[in-house]
Amino acid sequence: MKNRIIFIAVIGGLVVSNVYFALKSSSLGGELNDARKEASSFHRNEKVINFSRLFIDSVLKSGNEVDFDTRLKLENAIRDIKDDEILAQWNKFTKSQTETDAQNEVKNLLDLLMKKIQ
Repeated sequence: MKNRIIFIAVIGGLVVSNVYFALKSSSLGGELNDARKEASSFHRNEKVINFSRLFIDSVLKSGNEVDFDTRLKLENAIRDIKDDEILAQWNKFTKSQTETDAQNEVKNLLDLLMKKIQ
């Protein structure tokens, strides 16, 4: 009889510990997902900021015509962000027909870039 009580107590302890670890595992899974989202957001923010710096230094501050290599760097950087809305705005800018249109699209692009930073 004494062995049976010890056996039931051990089984009960194991069940309680399994439930505890299952709940803890579930909680940690949620924290892991939150950490992944935050890391992803940080990585995207970094890409947006790097593109913005490159664009400002290479296009806005430059008094010269933008050369092919610079255009290629900008195009690759904007695609590397992997945001359809930013890419669409970039395409509007690059396809501008007049200087006034280009200036407006640059303003829209920079505004969108700043809004995307979280």
